[in-house]
Amino acid sequence: MIPAKREQSAILFGMLFSAFFALHGSTSQALTIEADGFHESVPASTVSSFMTVETTLVPRSAFRSEIENVHACTDKILCLWSLSRRSRETTFTTSSRKTDSVAISRYVSTLSGKVNREPKNPTFGETTDKTIAILDAGKDGLTLDESAAVASIRTAIEAGKDTVSLPVKVAPPTIGSTDPSELGIRELVAEGTTNFRGSPKNRIFNINRALEQFQGVLIAPGAEFSFVKQLGDVDGEHGYLPELVIKNNKTEPEFGGGICQVSSTMFRTAVNAGMKITARRNHAYPVSYYKPYGMDATVYVPNPDLRFINNTPGHILVLSSVEGTSLTFRFYGTKDGRQVEIDGPHILESNPDGSMKTTFSQKVTDSSGAVLFDDKFPSSYKSPSLFPHPQDLTVKPADWSKKQWDAFVASKAVVTAPKPVASGN
Repeated sequence: MIPAKREQSAILFGMLFSAFFALHGSTSQALTIEADGFHESVPASTVSSFMTVETTLVPRSAFRSEIENVHACTDKILCLWSLSRRSRETTFTTSSRKTDSVAISRYVSTLSGKVNREPKNPTFGETTDKTIAILDAGKDGLTLDESAAVASIRTAIEAGKDTVSLPVKVAPPTIGSTDPSELGIRELVAEGTTNFRGSPKNRIFNINRALEQFQGVLIAPGAEFSFVKQLGDVDGEHGYLPELVIKNNKTEPEFGGGICQVSSTMFRTAVNAGMKITARRNHAYPVSYYKPYGMDATVYVPNPDLRFINNTPGHILVLSSVEGTSLTFRFYGTKDGRQVEIDGPHILESNPDGSMKTTFSQKVTDSSGAVLFDDKFPSSYKSPSLFPHPQDLTVKPADWSKKQWDAFVASKAVVTAPKPVASGN
């Protein structure tokens, strides 16, 4: 007869031996994961980590029990099988490999970032002869169905398969056609131009960087377009450089200075196209980049914003170009016979300190001559002297972050005060 502790050790050894054999007695094979064009090979060692071992006590009359002391009952699980002396004499341990849903779920969560993608609308552009052509047909969006993916991997492993296709949810692009004419993109509707002559290199760089966010944008009929939303994040991580902006009653360098050249140009194009302007604000003081004064639109994330409604019968395709120091936006769409009359801008007040007031109007009539709307755009500009410029910056200002200053120095954007009316965002 063996003491109870030795008996328990014998049981434990038998269970561990069975578990080891269950894990290593057979070799897991690699698994190939597929999901709508995505492929990833999962090595055998990783597949093995998706498995767990379950060890149980099983009565079988043809075998002698692994329990040396068949008269003892010191374990609750053992007692379940100790209903009789005979059952105790024929009880042994067995182990089996089972898939671990938790481990598979952790792996699947890493796949989502690789498989998931947003729908991509088709993109259009101009050919050399200024006709519209398809540049990219777009792509469906995908979302991995994680719970179903876990079940699919479990089934594949348990069936000994070496390939598994994971289920995905498909989201089509909002623009379903690749034919410009079907979208109403048939002709040039309007243009708008500004000139950024005299801009420092960082400002020119930011203008071109911001234009990337708007090239080829499609605005659906009836949709309200938000410049700030389309612009996205503006910082060093998104490719912008420090340059002068009007902020906190000062003119100071900040990432993205110069973007208002883009917003002001788009504002003029929307006005010329007869779009309904729903949000627009002029700059704090007159900026020569936006002459004639009164037709500028300042923006800053998240506000102020430039917004307008595409009130034409078709989609509007937004394209832009830079020639020399001239920036031009072109809106392509469908003309509906409307007439757009721009009166101004007129300078209502001009003061020795540089402050001024201006106004212009936008009158839009339909093909029958009925007035759709007649809007006024007044602008009130303060004196540029109220917004001091930085002078020969060689030391980090107290209210600048180290990151802002380091980027400023790295880009060699140390500035001296230019003429007030020639500065700004």
